[in-house]
Amino acid sequence: MTGKGRRPGSRPPGRKPAVPASARELAMELLTRVEQEGAYSNILLNQLLRQSQLDRREAGFATELVYGTIQRRNTIDYFLARFVPKGLHKLDPWVRSLLRLSFYQLYYLDRVPAHAAVNEAVNLAKKHGHAGIAGMVNGVLRNVLRQRETLVLPADLPDVKRIALEHSHPEWMVARWIREYGAEEAEKLCAANNEAPPVSVRANALRQSAGELVLELREAGYEAEPSPLAPAGVRVAGAGNMADSPWYERGALSVQDESSMLVAEALAPEPGMTVLDCCAAPGGKTTHLAEKMQDRGRIVACDVHEHKEALIRRQAERLGLTSIDTQVTDARELAAKYPPASFDRILLDAPCSGLGVIRRKPDLKWAKEESEIASVAKVQQELLEAVHGLLKPGGVLVYSTCTTAREENAGMVKQFLEAHPDFRLEPLPADVFGPDKLPGADSGMVQLLPQQFHSDGFFIARLRKQENG
Repeated sequence: MTGKGRRPGSRPPGRKPAVPASARELAMELLTRVEQEGAYSNILLNQLLRQSQLDRREAGFATELVYGTIQRRNTIDYFLARFVPKGLHKLDPWVRSLLRLSFYQLYYLDRVPAHAAVNEAVNLAKKHGHAGIAGMVNGVLRNVLRQRETLVLPADLPDVKRIALEHSHPEWMVARWIREYGAEEAEKLCAANNEAPPVSVRANALRQSAGELVLELREAGYEAEPSPLAPAGVRVAGAGNMADSPWYERGALSVQDESSMLVAEALAPEPGMTVLDCCAAPGGKTTHLAEKMQDRGRIVACDVHEHKEALIRRQAERLGLTSIDTQVTDARELAAKYPPASFDRILLDAPCSGLGVIRRKPDLKWAKEESEIASVAKVQQELLEAVHGLLKPGGVLVYSTCTTAREENAGMVKQFLEAHPDFRLEPLPADVFGPDKLPGADSGMVQLLPQQFHSDGFFIARLRKQENG
C-alpha cells in the first residue's frame, strides 16, 4: 500500500508492542521486526526473552520457531503462495510473520498439534488485528492442513532452484556454491546451514587444559566432550548459554566456535612476541593468542569502533590477561602509527560477507546481496596492503575470514601474493592441521565448510615474509 494510509489491522504508528505473552507471539513479534527494522534475530531474541515471562520450555519453543521460520523462509513462502491469492507481499508484515511461523509448525514440526497451531494463530490475529484477518488466517491454515500431503517440490527442478527451495537459500547463493564447490557439496553446505550449531567453548589454558575442563563440566552434570577439531575446544550439550555459567564468570572459558579457535593455532605466537591483531573485536581470537603466549609479550588489538574496543578489553579483564593493549583505530591507518617491521606476528581476521556463519545468523542469508561480496573484497585488499609492511622479515601473517566465497579467500591470497613476492604460503602447523584432518593444510590454506565438522565456515591462510624481503 502506498501513501499515508494504514492497512486495516496494522498497528498504529509509534505504538510499542506489548511484552509477548506466549512463544508464538514472541516469534511473531521478532520475525516482524527482523523484516521491518533489519534487526539481528539472535540479539533481538535474547532481548525479548529477557523481557518476557516465558518459562524455559516456552523460551525454547520460541527459539525454535524463530530460527526455524527464518531458516526455511523461501520454502515456506513458496508453498504459502498458493493459499494467499493476492500475494504474501500484500499482507501486513505481522500477518505475514504469523502465517509463516504457523506454516512452519504445520509442515516441519510433527510434535506440535495442528489444532493448537491454528487456534493460537487465529487468537493472535484477533488480538493484533480484527475478525476479518482472523478469518483469513484460519482459512489459509486449514487449507494448508487439508492439502498438506500435496505440498511437495516438483521433481524436475534444475539443481539451483531445487537446492534453493529444498534447503531454503537464495538462488544466487546456491549458484555461487555450485560454481565453487560442485552441486553435491553445495547441497551439503545448505543442509548444514539449517542445523543447530553445537555449543562450543575454549578452555583458558592459563587456568586448565581442555581435558581438565571436560572432566570438571562432567562432574557438574554437563554433557561435555573434547572438540574433534580445536585443541583448546570443548563441546557442551544441553547447557544453555555458557556465558551465564560460573566457569565463564571466573575466566575459565570463553564461548567461541571451533573453527574460529583454529586461527590462533595457525598464527602460533610464542611467549615474548609482539603481535598485531588488526580487526580484533569482540576479542575471542585476541584472548586466545594471549593464552597461547602465556600472557607474556604484547598484543596490539585494534577495532575501528569504540564500543567494540571495550568488548575486547572486558574479555581480557575477565580472563585475567594483561598482555593485550586495545586501541580504537582503523587498521588501514596503522602504518601511520607504527614503523615498518614492528611486529613478529600479524593476524588479519578480515571483515567479510559472513557466509560461513549462517547457522548462527539465519537472517543473514536473506539480508545479503551478492554485490556486497565485491565491495567487502575491496576492503580486505586495502587492509592487506595497509598492514603487511608492519611485519618483520621472517614473521608470519595469518589472513582469515568467516566466509565461503573464494574471491574473499583463496582468490584474495593469490592476488596478494602476486603483488608481494616477498611473501609465501607455508604449511599450517601439522600438530593441529594435519593432512588427515584438514586436506590442503600443507598448502598453507584451508577452507572449512559447515558440513565437515559441524562448525562455522572459515578460511585460514598462513603467510611467511621472507628474511631478505
